[in-house]
Amino acid sequence: MSLPDFDLSPIEFGTPLPLMKSRETLELLLRRRSAPAPTLGLPAPSEDEIELLISIGLRVPDHGKIGPWRIVRFTPESKGHLVDKLKALADSRGDRQAAGALLKLSTPPEALLVISSPIQPHKIPLWEQQLSAAAICQNLLIAAGALGYGANWITDWYSYDAEAKDILGLKDGEEVAGFIFLGTPSEAPLERDRPNYAERISWWAGS
Repeated sequence: MSLPDFDLSPIEFGTPLPLMKSRETLELLLRRRSAPAPTLGLPAPSEDEIELLISIGLRVPDHGKIGPWRIVRFTPESKGHLVDKLKALADSRGDRQAAGALLKLSTPPEALLVISSPIQPHKIPLWEQQLSAAAICQNLLIAAGALGYGANWITDWYSYDAEAKDILGLKDGEEVAGFIFLGTPSEAPLERDRPNYAERISWWAGS
């Protein structure tokens, strides 16, 4: 897939950015649906598309402009090595369920690892810094859909296990915000149940 036919050049600091109406964006968001990771195959986003996705991913609210996150990329070979190491860890514990869960990591042809890397201590609350990393994951999902690819935001056990986090190369204080798996779905994902609007929305009554 070629890149969209519009200006993708870097934006100079201080450039006015006017509001832009986009019906296509609204339609995309109203119909956004994650594609199951095991259904993701080739073609995957090209190198230019990955760079575009990351550029969009980083345009998130970032209180204090401190950039409390980082993104790790994989080659097909390095992702395979990661799966092998995590499988060996799961097998050493006799955990067949954990080993089986690695199918979600091994199948998609492309993956981005978004890491929450907060600055502590800092005047910006830890929670706000972590939310900024989560916003990167959501931006990546939306941008991938806009390029016509399937995407899935996953954490799974290897995002929380101490030994697995060492394998991933996380530093002290860092957490996995999510793996973003990318590719072309072998089948269209089906709509799932959505939260009931009336049950989730309320008006503040004051005192």
